[in-house]
Amino acid sequence: MKLTLEVWRQAGPDAPGRFVTYSLDGLSDAMSVLELLDRLNEDLIAAGEDPVAFESDCRESICGTCGMTVDGRPNGPTPHLTTCMQRLRQFRDGDTVRLEPLRAGAFPVVRDLVVDRSALDRVLAAGAHVAIDAGQAPDADATGDTHETVETALDYAACIGCGACVAACPNGSAYLFLGAKLTHLSLLGVPSRQRRERATSMTNVAEDEFGPCSLYEECVAVCPADIPAGALTVPGHERLGALLAHRTVRADAPPL
Repeated sequence: MKLTLEVWRQAGPDAPGRFVTYSLDGLSDAMSVLELLDRLNEDLIAAGEDPVAFESDCRESICGTCGMTVDGRPNGPTPHLTTCMQRLRQFRDGDTVRLEPLRAGAFPVVRDLVVDRSALDRVLAAGAHVAIDAGQAPDADATGDTHETVETALDYAACIGCGACVAACPNGSAYLFLGAKLTHLSLLGVPSRQRRERATSMTNVAEDEFGPCSLYEECVAVCPADIPAGALTVPGHERLGALLAHRTVRADAPPL
């Protein structure tokens, strides 16, 4: 199998970038896109050229670090798969394949196909944790969470933070990511104790770092964890609940 690659090369965040064309032959259609880049880098190193910088870790659709844009689609042409799971069998012999970074204002290019996705980490740091005083955590069998509730929470916890949703959104929004995290933590008894504070802090940071949700659902089509579109409405719902709860407390407060 022979493919022509158009790969985005950029030496650094402030350097100009451009597509560079490479030709590879003798490829197996069972290879992944990352294995394709491994092969390209072997050839570049042998020729004394700089290899293409890209990220990967587990290569098992778990970590999400491999995210890039393949032929204009975040992660690649096959829906609901990470880049590391995209196989060359979806291309035809002689095809031209374009590889570039995830394109989003919140994801500046670090080098070649690597982008800085730390904005997602800042959203998590704002409230995706559970604060329980030492010795106060209840026994697991005393929380009252049903099997069905836990299973639903796990479905939303499946989000791996690959950032494909952000790159797919016309507004560069992270609402699918944010909605998945808020839903997961609000469904369970112990994490839900900080539900209102979490909704406010995480949504505020997400809107500072990313754009507002467009509700076009492009993010749903590329999500490798298959997070449902209903997650997009969760941040607004949760933040409104936090606002109403705050106003209720103030209305019921005794006069000074």
